[in-house]
Amino acid sequence: MKPLIYMLHQDDPFKCTAAKLVRFRLATPVKSISKTTIVLNPFSEAPVLRYDRTVADSVCAIDCSWERADEVLKHQRLAAQGIARRLPAMLAANPTNYAKLDKLSSVEALAGALYILNEKELAAKMMDKFKWGHTFLELNVNLLLDYADAETEEQVVELEKEYFPQLVRNYFRKTSK
Repeated sequence: MKPLIYMLHQDDPFKCTAAKLVRFRLATPVKSISKTTIVLNPFSEAPVLRYDRTVADSVCAIDCSWERADEVLKHQRLAAQGIARRLPAMLAANPTNYAKLDKLSSVEALAGALYILNEKELAAKMMDKFKWGHTFLELNVNLLLDYADAETEEQVVELEKEYFPQLVRNYFRKTSK
């Protein structure tokens, strides 16, 4: 599973986790997204499942500012390319959003997806490039293991409800009917 980054250059390049991954050749920057690429999109209803590795050959994080994510991912055709998937709920370990739900940096998003897709060594190698990187995997270890074992979207949603009962999302309402 090849890690890709679609860089929009909206953040400080010295703090950008995606740029660091590219510098260390742990992710490849792309200008277009193929049909066989999982595109990490927090607005997608379908979560990343381990099964996705049978239909995709790469996973792409769209590196954009949190303030512009809504505009970039909901209103541009960019997110319509590839196979749109959201990450299941996880806690951030980056210094800016430590322990905040779903406020992941690009490296955390890619590592989380890769872990679920059974690329645990690559996920750990990416996180090793950051002082706080091991904390992301430690903070989410039980979640990641459970998400990696889930076979269906419904199982992922049930896990999210179990771990984060305070979390309310539109797709929870759809699956509980």
